[in-house]
Amino acid sequence: MSKRKGKILVCLVLTLLAAIAFTVTAFAAGADPGGSSYTFSAGSGSLEDVGRLAGKAFLGANYTWVLICAFLVFFFQCGFAMVETGFCRGKNAAHTMTMNFMVFLVGAVGFFLTGFAFQMGGSGGVATLGGDSSVLNGMISVPGLGGIIGTRGFMLFGTYDASAYLLFFFHMVFMDTTVTIPTGAMAERVKYSAVVITSFFISMFLYPVFANWVWGGGWLSKIGVNFGLGHGVVDFAGSAVVHSMGGMLALAGATVIGPRIGKFRKD
Repeated sequence: MSKRKGKILVCLVLTLLAAIAFTVTAFAAGADPGGSSYTFSAGSGSLEDVGRLAGKAFLGANYTWVLICAFLVFFFQCGFAMVETGFCRGKNAAHTMTMNFMVFLVGAVGFFLTGFAFQMGGSGGVATLGGDSSVLNGMISVPGLGGIIGTRGFMLFGTYDASAYLLFFFHMVFMDTTVTIPTGAMAERVKYSAVVITSFFISMFLYPVFANWVWGGGWLSKIGVNFGLGHGVVDFAGSAVVHSMGGMLALAGATVIGPRIGKFRKD
């Protein structure tokens, strides 16, 4: 019972840290600090005004769609927790369930601290979200190869841009899917502290670097331009960045830990 209380306390502390980390206070005196205007005067619209309003509707639709997709990926966590717990014995159900929700909080904090900057810090933003390309414009590159790691957006500092915040949330939920996949392969025989440490490592360094190469404007995404190899690396829905990395991490963890004691017979 004391161990269970300790795990619950860890989850509560991580939840509090995540809430504090994601609280962004904007000191705006009336107008938007970024200079954006969201008003439109009816009755005095020229063709240019109508086009501007249509552009805002276009961006609003894109924001709504990306948020809906991110919410759906967010709820993957519930599915992972239920399916992994369903494959475990009753005595380990609480440990498996809390571990699944804990890795999301740990991963979110790690991605906030360094992961987002390493992954998307040199991407230049997304044009269809109307972002400022100068917000995420820092990339360490190798001459003749391309970018290898981003350098802008640590703890979201210097990224006062709605599109940057949307990108952070969208990529955070995919990152947490990668962090969660290994928990199922190591269920019932991995220490809580080990999962916390590995989750921080994956969310802060391992996942963001590979995701930068593919999704963040890194060298793999540019080999088509730099070396004439078609479109370069195209990863639809994270089959490589998310699922392959998560699967390899799960395989490595299961290989090191071994099978569940008492779960399977020798034959």
